[in-house]
Amino acid sequence: MLSLVTGASSGIGLQYATQLARDYHSDLLLVSNQEQQLQSVADELARTYDVRTYAVYMDLSRMEAADELWAYCEQEQLEVDVLINNAGMLIFDAFCRVPMQRIETLLMLHILTATKLCRLFAPAMCQRGRGYILNMSSMSAWMAMPSIVCYNASKSYLLNFSRALWYELRPKGVHVLAVTPGSTDTGLLPFDERFGRLLRSLRITMPPERLVRTALRHLFRSSRKRSMPGAWNHLIVPIINHQPAWLVFAAMRRMPMFE
Repeated sequence: MLSLVTGASSGIGLQYATQLARDYHSDLLLVSNQEQQLQSVADELARTYDVRTYAVYMDLSRMEAADELWAYCEQEQLEVDVLINNAGMLIFDAFCRVPMQRIETLLMLHILTATKLCRLFAPAMCQRGRGYILNMSSMSAWMAMPSIVCYNASKSYLLNFSRALWYELRPKGVHVLAVTPGSTDTGLLPFDERFGRLLRSLRITMPPERLVRTALRHLFRSSRKRSMPGAWNHLIVPIINHQPAWLVFAAMRRMPMFE
């Protein structure tokens, strides 16, 4: 089995790579825009878990990235059995203050590249009658959240795209899963350490190891369309979605980007 993991050099992507090698003895095609870190991860995983690893240094926010990655696999005669669309970024700021280039990078990464990779690799999976596609969405896909408007809108796309694709590919033996985590302890969220400790103590913020373990179990051992690890998240989504507008505006007044 060969698993393609994007954003594999750190955070959640590194966990996907590690657990696929350790727990499923999968060979790995690792893609990241952190060249040194990526090669180090690939070497370490190959040495530790006795799997084949391929490190591809690439900026996946470019228009041509998905096509180049597909061409690499064709050239190296690599058959991808598992596609993990994990690469992403978070923009936390008022929409009108965000540089256009960062918005374009996020949309390319979350929407266009992920969609193209599914389109390029899914037909071969269908022909073989087996395969797995995991797209990293977010709990915020259900929410209208000021300060992360492009992030949660793009994650909503990934969620609905994955759910619809599940119906098309399931009869052909390919399982598509959207993972919708809440707060994950990767250091990306803009919380101070004291608040971060509180979230961890209440188990609202989830360690990436636990998130990935649950997601892979649902990918390989269930037929579900969506995975939302963490019991708290199932409560938080409806609570936030039913907040009155006056409360949202009150919260915004406490955020420095809206001053």
